[in-house]
Amino acid sequence: MDGDDRAARSAAAAGRAAGAPAQPHPKSRGAARRAMRRGPTIDDIAQVAGVSRGTVSRVLNGGRYVSPQALAAVEQAVRETGYVANQSARSLVTRRSGAVAFVLSEPHELLFEDPNFSVLLRAATQVLAGHRVSLVLMLASGPDERQRVLEYVRAGHVDGILLVSSHSGDPLADELERGNLPAVACGKPLGHEAGIPFVAADDREGARQMTRYLVGLGRRRIAMLTGPLDTPGGQERLAGYREILGAALDETLVAAATDYTFHAGEAAMADLLDRRPDLDAVFVGSDLVAAGAIAALRRAGRQVPSDVAVGGFDDSRVASTTDPPLTTIRNPLEQVAAEMVDLLLRRIAGEHPPSRVLPVALIRRASA
Repeated sequence: MDGDDRAARSAAAAGRAAGAPAQPHPKSRGAARRAMRRGPTIDDIAQVAGVSRGTVSRVLNGGRYVSPQALAAVEQAVRETGYVANQSARSLVTRRSGAVAFVLSEPHELLFEDPNFSVLLRAATQVLAGHRVSLVLMLASGPDERQRVLEYVRAGHVDGILLVSSHSGDPLADELERGNLPAVACGKPLGHEAGIPFVAADDREGARQMTRYLVGLGRRRIAMLTGPLDTPGGQERLAGYREILGAALDETLVAAATDYTFHAGEAAMADLLDRRPDLDAVFVGSDLVAAGAIAALRRAGRQVPSDVAVGGFDDSRVASTTDPPLTTIRNPLEQVAAEMVDLLLRRIAGEHPPSRVLPVALIRRASA
């Protein structure tokens, strides 16, 4: 062994002993170039970083029990060599796939029509990327698709599930609660609150805030146009509206949209106007549905907000594009997605953190 080899070994030994990177050997840059040409390995990373193979392995598997100096050295070596982990080999050791599924239990077209889903999908993907975890999008709007989802997850292709927009009686939620695969729901999974942890905006409090605001404007015949009542948002937002109105509640002013779409909002608002043409405000349980409601009001010759004040829920990009711009409740969807990912990764790691409910805020614009 020549002096250069002994120096390299000594540096690596120092790194192993101290848990921190030793001074890289002068030949480490050459080693990095050679590794890039033939395909780098963990041993190459260790040589370039001046740490032990075990330290590299710990960094690549989450960075626990590694000093900040060692972590920085390994990450720099990964960049220099262009190392990419062999996920298949890692899965054999960890029994994990390095992927989670984003399962949407809605018709396919809503993925593109409802802006909330794109926000959740983008934010979850970004947070997972920081943990070197991939996201697989799966749609489960019907029995055949639900069965394919179950077969896929049972085969071990994902380590957990982000369940988005579940409905009461959803057989997929039944299967997930009975199974062993970690899952986290977006919104309360109706009927499964005790078995499937969830992250939700405070839907009920948001509805209270909006209804209280409309009352404060002097409106006296305040209608509620809910989302589907088999969804947590549909139920919780209606409950908040009812709590504020109390004894003044008139059930003839309550109607439900068939789904969270523009056209459902148009249809439900038209039916509500036929029944109660004297309404002077309406709280709508979704911005997209509210946009349809505003279109129906305009078609009926009603001015917003002079004749009818309109409030929505979500503060999606739709809210700023309606005419007039929509007063709404801000739903912190990016934070919801980040919290869902955090909760799921903790569940995958064997922890049992509780469900989380996030605060909302009233955003005032010209519609009310």
